[in-house]
Amino acid sequence: MQKILTLCIVHDEGRVLLGMKKRGFGADRWNGFGGKVQPDETIEQAAIRETQEEANITPTKMDLVGKLNFKFQDGASEEMEVSVFSVTDFDGIPSETEEMRPHWFNKSEVPYDKMWADDKYWLPLLFAGKKFKGVFEYTDYNIMLSHEVEEII
Repeated sequence: MQKILTLCIVHDEGRVLLGMKKRGFGADRWNGFGGKVQPDETIEQAAIRETQEEANITPTKMDLVGKLNFKFQDGASEEMEVSVFSVTDFDGIPSETEEMRPHWFNKSEVPYDKMWADDKYWLPLLFAGKKFKGVFEYTDYNIMLSHEVEEII
C-alpha cells in the first residue's frame, strides 16, 4: 500500500518559502508544505488545503512538476508517492501555524543540511523550471541508501 501525498514549493525569482516542521513526520526539518490526500479530494485540492493549514496562504498559480517515490527498509513505514507542485503565486501572508514556521530563503542559501536528504537532488530541477521524477530508498527516515532522479521532457 502506498501513501499518496502532496508537496508545494512556494518560490519566486530569487527566493523559496520553506517551513520548519514543528511536530510529527519530518519534525525539525525545513520542508515545503503538503501532506496526505484525503479520500474525498483531488491531489490539487489536497495541496492547496495543506498549504493553507501549514502556512496560512492559498496557492493561486501552481503546476505539477514532479513525482517522487519513497521506500523505507525499516519495514514499519509505508511507501510514499509524492506529487510536487511549483507554486509561483499565492494569496495571503505566510505566517506560523501549530505545525510549521515559514521562512523565506535565498535560493542560493537553501539549508539542505537541515532538510530531507533527497531534496538536494530534485529541488534545483524545480528551480530551473524542469519536470522530474525520482525514487529514493531510505533505511529509516534519516539515512538515504539510494536515489534516482531524472528530468522528464
